[in-house]
Amino acid sequence: QVQLIESGGGLVHPGGSLNLSCVASGTLIYIWDMGWFRQAPGKQRELVARIVRKTDDANYSDSVRGRFTMTRDVAKNTVYLQMNNLEIEDTAIYYCNANFVSADHWGQGTQVTVSS
Repeated sequence: QVQLIESGGGLVHPGGSLNLSCVASGTLIYIWDMGWFRQAPGKQRELVARIVRKTDDANYSDSVRGRFTMTRDVAKNTVYLQMNNLEIEDTAIYYCNANFVSADHWGQGTQVTVSS
């Protein structure tokens, strides 16, 4: 019974910061590929960042590299997405994902709105 719950979204001005959290229950987050995805209105869902299972190596999409940082806290069974220097184009619903081979689990999403 894997569940992922995102939190930390909100409304910020351009240049602001948010820290998203994804708390997992029912499994150990360390054994999964963990990812953050986002979907803006009228757009396809896209990968933002990912940490490969059993590693601390994070990969980022070109659009967020250098501004976002994904980390994992094994003790808290939680992954984070620190979002700095936010841009209007970052506005989207952000989803947490856990993937292992053919298994996929998704959180309910948290809204991030960047507006002046």
